[in-house]
Amino acid sequence: MKFEPVAPVRAYERIVEQIEEAVVSGRLKPGERLPGERELMTQFGVGRSTVREALRVLQAAELIRSRPGDPRGPEVLAASPAALHRSMHRLARADHVGLAELLQFRMVLDGSAHLLAAQLRTDDDLSALDTALAAMRAGAEEGFAQFSHADVAFHETIARASRNPLLVVSAEVVRGVVLELIEDKLSHARDRSALMQSWLRHHAEVLEAVRAADGELAARLARRALYDNYAEYVPEGQRALLTPLL
Repeated sequence: MKFEPVAPVRAYERIVEQIEEAVVSGRLKPGERLPGERELMTQFGVGRSTVREALRVLQAAELIRSRPGDPRGPEVLAASPAALHRSMHRLARADHVGLAELLQFRMVLDGSAHLLAAQLRTDDDLSALDTALAAMRAGAEEGFAQFSHADVAFHETIARASRNPLLVVSAEVVRGVVLELIEDKLSHARDRSALMQSWLRHHAEVLEAVRAADGELAARLARRALYDNYAEYVPEGQRALLTPLL
């Protein structure tokens, strides 16, 4: 594996770009080793500090695993859902990402996951959804913690039934960031029991749409429920970001 020399100004970024491209293109595969520091210095035409900075950035991004003094060189890592989860979590909590954008993104994600789940679900998926809905019904009698746990299991099953691991990770991150709104809504609800019963009816409707392989209906129900539950937290002037998804 040969790399091209780079310009000395912010050279570590050019090194990162070349190695990232080699990994993404498959020229470098998980488990393979990069050359040692001295060989990288020669190939890139830079000093040791520049190579080390590039390796530090690549390791922070979890593209490689680098151990000081390892004569075999840094190891290329396989793509990790956990790494994507951490990256998306930081982005979702960034100051420049507001609740309107988060809710809009979740409406897109959940709608897509429900659409795919209705088309691709298996009997095992339907059984898991039946179990989660039954647990939600029991949780409505026992308390919000049990109800919320079963609700999360229901949504996780929908995401897994989409057969898309990126949807699973993305939906989990955004759902986690917005989840506290449920607790806030319940804590201020005058009738918690009525609110949980309303959510139970919604989930039952979603399950029947998925069971009937009606993806369009399942997606529409998912987006509508998110809007009905959370739009009140979005400043009125920003709700126009959400209405095209209804």
